[in-house]
Amino acid sequence: MVSKLLEDNEKLVIEFGAKRIQEIKKLPNFYTFNKNLIYSHRDFDVFLNALQKGEKCAIVSGVNASGTLHLGHKVVFDTNLFFQKEYNLPVFIPISDDESFVAGKVKTQEEAKKNAMRLAKEMLAYGFDPNKTFFIIDNIYTNIYNFAFKTSTKINYSEIKSTYGYSPDQNIGLHFYPAVQAAHILLPFEKLGIKNILVPIGPDEDAHFRIARDIAGKLGIQKPSTIHLKFIPGLDGQKASKSKNNAIFLNDSPEILKKKCGKALSGGKETIKEHRQHGGNPEKDISCQYLSNFIYDKNQTEKLFDKYRKGELLSGEVKEIFFKEFNKILQNFQEGVKNINLKDLEKMILRNE
Repeated sequence: MVSKLLEDNEKLVIEFGAKRIQEIKKLPNFYTFNKNLIYSHRDFDVFLNALQKGEKCAIVSGVNASGTLHLGHKVVFDTNLFFQKEYNLPVFIPISDDESFVAGKVKTQEEAKKNAMRLAKEMLAYGFDPNKTFFIIDNIYTNIYNFAFKTSTKINYSEIKSTYGYSPDQNIGLHFYPAVQAAHILLPFEKLGIKNILVPIGPDEDAHFRIARDIAGKLGIQKPSTIHLKFIPGLDGQKASKSKNNAIFLNDSPEILKKKCGKALSGGKETIKEHRQHGGNPEKDISCQYLSNFIYDKNQTEKLFDKYRKGELLSGEVKEIFFKEFNKILQNFQEGVKNINLKDLEKMILRNE
């Protein structure tokens, strides 16, 4: 099931010209790179070279205003934080309140704006620097549409139709939004003159990103770079989804987290006796995978997997470790949300000049 999630990543390399991240010799020394949680890229080597030269660089990384933060976001957020802390980079975070509305993910613009403000608060609690982070909430920063009109002149209906599959009977807001998304991605250049832009995304977002790269080229702007992250499987081994309730959300209570961890896909045998005799499969076991990806270093992972394969460690015992470790993360995050400085939040929200 987990390997099935890599098909979209591999497709980008085979069919759409992305490069495997391992082809870059000196990758950043950070767990998301060290643990192969990043699969491929477009011009990431160009971005790294600019960083090493001390050129101005920026990160653009958006979230959807119809959802809530979950552990699937952790790879992206942690990578963004690494670059911000290590290189003092500005991070622009578009929160797509307008897309949520025109796509029917929320009922009203007011609901979308409310969700966007909540997400901004949560992102600040996650640890982003209030002096180097900028939230783009289009309901508030309506100047983005002036730039979007400029980007819209470099894209036609055929491109929108082939990329998104939209039809003439769907509302025009959906058709226009790719121009807005391109404006989000290129805003560091438009606003601050920063030409080196990195956009970390999942493989399912690459088609949208390619449109922004095409628009940048037509506007005479340096094409933004990207890194493609691997999908972190949901608790059932499938792609994490709110509708499937197979993800761990950062606002989950200990009681909810406990239940979710208990239901996580196991790599163990059907009975304790069988497991003790034959051992389990840590590559299949979601608790093992989450601990390996987010908590344990290489040596700790090897010990965990070895004990699990030998049957020395039961699935239920691994799930208990899973719960304890991730409950710490969730409790720290939720406490941080309670203690948000609203003045810090206010100065991070871009507003019309």
